[in-house]
Amino acid sequence: MTGTPQRDSAPHAPGTREDTPPRDLVGIGIGPFNLSLAALAHGIPDGLDAAFYEQRPAFHWHPGLLIEGATLQVPFLADLVTLADPASPWSFLSYLRSRGRLFPFYFAEKFHIQRAEYDAYCRWVSDQLPGLHFGHQVDSVRWNPDRSLFEVDFTRLAPDGEAEALGRTYTRNIALGVGTEPYVPEPLRPLADAPAVPVFHSADYLTHRDQLLAAGHITVIGSGQSGAEIFLDLLRARPTGAEKIHWLARTEAFAPMEYSKLGLEHFTPDYTRYFHALPEAVRDGLVPRQWQLHKGIDADTIAAIHDELYRRTLHGGWPDAVLTPGVRVRTAGRVATTKVELHLEHVQQGTRSRLTTDAVVLATGYRERPLGRILAGLDPYLRHDASGRPRIDTEFRIVLDGSVTGSVYVQNAEKHTHGVGAPDLGLAAWRSAAILNSLTGKEPYPLPRRTAFTSFGLERQEAPHVPAQAGTLTPLTGTR
Repeated sequence: MTGTPQRDSAPHAPGTREDTPPRDLVGIGIGPFNLSLAALAHGIPDGLDAAFYEQRPAFHWHPGLLIEGATLQVPFLADLVTLADPASPWSFLSYLRSRGRLFPFYFAEKFHIQRAEYDAYCRWVSDQLPGLHFGHQVDSVRWNPDRSLFEVDFTRLAPDGEAEALGRTYTRNIALGVGTEPYVPEPLRPLADAPAVPVFHSADYLTHRDQLLAAGHITVIGSGQSGAEIFLDLLRARPTGAEKIHWLARTEAFAPMEYSKLGLEHFTPDYTRYFHALPEAVRDGLVPRQWQLHKGIDADTIAAIHDELYRRTLHGGWPDAVLTPGVRVRTAGRVATTKVELHLEHVQQGTRSRLTTDAVVLATGYRERPLGRILAGLDPYLRHDASGRPRIDTEFRIVLDGSVTGSVYVQNAEKHTHGVGAPDLGLAAWRSAAILNSLTGKEPYPLPRRTAFTSFGLERQEAPHVPAQAGTLTPLTGTR
């Protein structure tokens, strides 16, 4: 390609002409949450003109963590649609039927499916669902007050990632599902950014697994599920008596995830509404204290780690594996040309030490991807909280100036307003249905008024009625 592609220069790019009727919804990002929204939008009887754009060439869900045998931490019913529409053709059971696997699944009696199977299911949906545009990078979003519409500019990418054509589409509403990004603690960022240093985030674990296994000594940092799964996978692959693995964590213990039946009610719409009604300062203080609700380790994984360690003591001696919680990395650097030195501090003891290792895996989690770039064109209309974050109402809409008649919905960017359930797959279908009910001003997906036995406050937060939506949607007579 030569030169710079001009906006509106791609005749087959959807929605590039100003005289093209506006869409009802444009989704930005196609991860599980916006894929859920697209699947449920497809099922609205009167028709909804929706398009979803994703920079990547195809759907992939955490490919670097699809470790053999690793399972989801939510039941298979937490698929893209079932908890809002069990009869949807995009359910996990429909996927199994299409693959001729319903009876094997029935006899397997697996309530928690493997991550690789969930990824395959989502790709099955993304391959068949209309209105999904992969290889399209959204560049900017603006409000056009003259047309009372959002302008969405995008770049269509070639298979090699190069810009192929520019396009623009107009829409009444937007759904942001840009996901999260790997988090690297500040002391380790220079090493993680250096191409020749074996310091990798867990998001890229499988890509570098062979290189890690070839290292003399490996350090895993992070106390959550990913850290546990990576430690177990490395442990199983290393010879008995020569494991040479160190597992570090900031938390006070390698603790199990809260998985009691009443504890799980923190991932219900009831708790989400309760949390949203709390004062901002209370919400901000509450989320860090709830880390075991979403950052603990599955009890089966903990048991498997202990079983593997115990098995290696069968003939006497202890495995060469060290598990140390309550430790933070103060600084880090290179030693000679091939090793990494970690400067550690034990929080409770107040002691400091050094650890020299050949490779480091950072199972340090993810952070919400900043919305500032994508929403820069809407900045004059945004309303922020005391910490400068976008205010988000009960219907998952960013609070905008009253002159903006359209809505910008968010998915997995609202933990500060909706609590620990924001990134949870179990609430995906419910949130998507709530967004579509709000967007249409109708109730295409009736939602339960009550979902938990627990009353989280002295006054129960009832499910709101479907709010009125400015204007009406025109039923589609064809496709564009």
